[in-house]
This record gives sequence, C-alpha cells and structure tokens, in this order.
Amino acid sequence: MIAIATPKNEQVETELKTKLTFEQFLRIYPTDGRYELVDGEIVKVANTRHHEDIVAFIYKKFDREIDRLDLNFVVRQNVSIKTTRNNGMLQGRVPDISIINRDIWRFNLSDYSALLEPLQLAVEVTSTNWEDDYIDKFEEYERMGILEYWIVDYLAIASRNFLGNPKVQTVFVNLLDENGKYQTTKFAGDDKIISQTFPELDLTAAQILNI
Repeated sequence: MIAIATPKNEQVETELKTKLTFEQFLRIYPTDGRYELVDGEIVKVANTRHHEDIVAFIYKKFDREIDRLDLNFVVRQNVSIKTTRNNGMLQGRVPDISIINRDIWRFNLSDYSALLEPLQLAVEVTSTNWEDDYIDKFEEYERMGILEYWIVDYLAIASRNFLGNPKVQTVFVNLLDENGKYQTTKFAGDDKIISQTFPELDLTAAQILNI
C-alpha cells in the first residue's frame, strides 16, 4: 500500500490533518482506484499484474460456481466493508474478492456506502504488506463475522511461523467456528481446497498459486 497525495480541496486538506472518521472516509475518498481507511488515514492499494491475474482467476471460478449451482450469492471486487480494530477504531477495508448474500447486496442497489453486514467469504491475495492480511485483517474479519476468509500467499512471503520451513506457497482457508473464532486449514501443491461456501468447488492450491 502507498499513501495517497493530499487533495487540493481545502476542506479535505483540513480533515486529512487529523485522523479520519469512517463517515469522513466515505465522503472524501478518491474514486480513481482502490483505497482503504487504515488507522484513520486513507491509503491506496496498488497491485502487480501477477496479483491481479490471480484475483481474476479466483473471481471467475467463484462466479461460475454461483451460476452452476444457482447459489444466492454475488461475487464482487472493490466493495468497501466496515471493520473494527481491537481498540475500537473503525477501518474501511476492500477485500480483493467479496462473496455477498444476494439479498443483502440487492436490498438497496442505489447505495454508495460501505457494507455493514458480514460477507460470506473474503479473499485477500498477499503482497509485501503480508502482516495486514495475516494479522490485522484476520482479526478484523473475524470480529466482523465474515464466515470464510482466504489468504492466498502466492509469493510465500509471510514468516515461517505461518508458512513453515521451508516456506512454500500456500492458500489458507479460515472458517468461523461456533465461538466466532477462525479455524485455519492450509492448502499447498495439489491439495484440493475445501470451502464451506462452495462445497463442490473443484480447485487445487496449485491451480491458483501457479497462475
């Protein structure tokens, strides 16, 4: 992630000198890319082409599965969600891929605001800021109640505490248990990914990680 340049508008400049509230973020964030609210500041999410290819591949697989089984979901990118840190600070996150209950998504089609209801599934494809996905977003998405959270570490960039030794490319699938805590399963190589949202999904870790 990289910080955005300060806009010229004087009101926006004044607001950016202090920590932004979530409502201020929704009102003033730029529309020329993908932005998140992190610790009261607007940051731009910049992705490589490889990253975007992996996102596009997973998106297509999910979309086809929804159509094939006529599931009551929609798959979207660039959807802002409202999360909370353990200190109570509100964050504005934009997962790489969001699977959303279709009834929730279509309840107000003219709405520009962030989604407040938990997603069915969120996917984050990990880049150099891997701690965001493994630690910060893990805690925020768990707290929000997102039922399934994938971390796709195609660079094997996280620490050995997560990836093991030697480090290998891995897809982590985190599922909420009855206590609202994520239980994590790791998939690598030819492991077939097991998804609660898409139980019939025919997809291996290697198919994603070797894009």
